[in-house]
Amino acid sequence: MSTVDSAICFTEEQEALVVKSWAVMKKNAGEIGLKFFLKIFEIAPSAKKLFSFLKDSPVPVEQNPKLKPHAMTVFVMTCESAVQLRKSGKVTVRESNLKRIGAQHFKYGVVDEHFEVTKFALLETIKEAVPEMWSPEMKNAWGEAYDQLVAAIKAEMKPSA
Repeated sequence: MSTVDSAICFTEEQEALVVKSWAVMKKNAGEIGLKFFLKIFEIAPSAKKLFSFLKDSPVPVEQNPKLKPHAMTVFVMTCESAVQLRKSGKVTVRESNLKRIGAQHFKYGVVDEHFEVTKFALLETIKEAVPEMWSPEMKNAWGEAYDQLVAAIKAEMKPSA
């Protein structure tokens, strides 16, 4: 497991909000993950160029057969990482995965603005997925968890060995 050595301030209350909302969303992670990515592309259409399987695809983005599995993987990893944050006191993603994710983000030229768009899209997607649970506190909890994951990814953003 890889960690980022910065003090993580993720409260019990934040953890409870993340765990509760993830328990509801988990059952529909594929569809929610797809909505998450479609929201990213709606906000920043140029982001499609960062995905090799979308670049020259003649198929509409939402029908691309590779998008939903990718979107679900990313969404589940993001949410599972958030759920583990307080318990472990660190971002918990298998180290090999974190290194690979960091190297891919480096290779494709992902910059801070991309992470900001993704954060906005994530928060909006969660808000739409669990509207009855949504609150400023939940927004802050998911925002903090996302920021910690991004910090861990950025720490690994270098050329692959």
